Amino acid sequence: MSNPSADSPALPSPQSQSWPAGPSSPGDGWLAEPKPPGEGWTQQKFFLVLAFVFAFHVALIFLFGTKKPIIPRALTNVPHLQLADNADEFIGLGDPTLFARPNAHDLVTAYWRRTPAVKPPNFDWTEPPLYLPPAPENFGAAFRAFVQNNTSAKFSLDFKPEPKLTAPELALDDAMPQATTMHISGELGQRLLNPVELPSLPRNDVVAPSKVQALVDTAGNVASAVVIEPNADTDADQRALQLARRLRFAPAPHLTFGDITFNWHTVPANAVPPTNAP
Repeated sequence: MSNPSADSPALPSPQSQSWPAGPSSPGDGWLAEPKPPGEGWTQQKFFLVLAFVFAFHVALIFLFGTKKPIIPRALTNVPHLQLADNADEFIGLGDPTLFARPNAHDLVTAYWRRTPAVKPPNFDWTEPPLYLPPAPENFGAAFRAFVQNNTSAKFSLDFKPEPKLTAPELALDDAMPQATTMHISGELGQRLLNPVELPSLPRNDVVAPSKVQALVDTAGNVASAVVIEPNADTDADQRALQLARRLRFAPAPHLTFGDITFNWHTVPANAVPPTNAP
């Protein structure tokens, strides 16, 4: 028998094997070596396995899925309705309460305890009108009682009162002015500075008023004067223009228009001596 130790190579003894200098135990100071790039579950491998499982599941559904059309089941034990009249007595035998409860067609109900038929009241009715008969003896009773209980005061009817005589009064002051007057309309009436003396015209008849439109400048002087409504008496209009040009007004920052009306007072022609006498 050969010695196995002689054929096998000699193993180095623990004393003769050299170990690298370092800590006594392997877990004390050793660092974990990095794994190779192809080992472990990467994100690409995870999604590939997930897609394979999903495709495999869909293939199983198509392979083993049923493709038969859905056929509804036939209905059985369904109650049926049947129309019958009162003469069909065989239908009543199928009632389980035929002999346990009162029936409308039994002997007792038909001849002994028959419920009387009650006619429902009719609410659609109208009552005939009831007229109140007049009482002729009461006509005017309230008026007669009022006259008897209320007396009015007595007074005498005077159909011809005494006339009251009054003396007539002649008022000519308002209709016939005693002097010539002037009326200025608009803003110019409040700005007049020098009221001029208005003369009376020597005429034996009345003279219509003269209306003059005046243009007043910023200094208060009459820059222009024209007759608005010509009068039949031209001398009165010319006199009105002369009086209008003599007026003076308060200064203003703008030109002002105004109407001046002269209401003439006339006196008899022989009462005033003519001004153009030699």
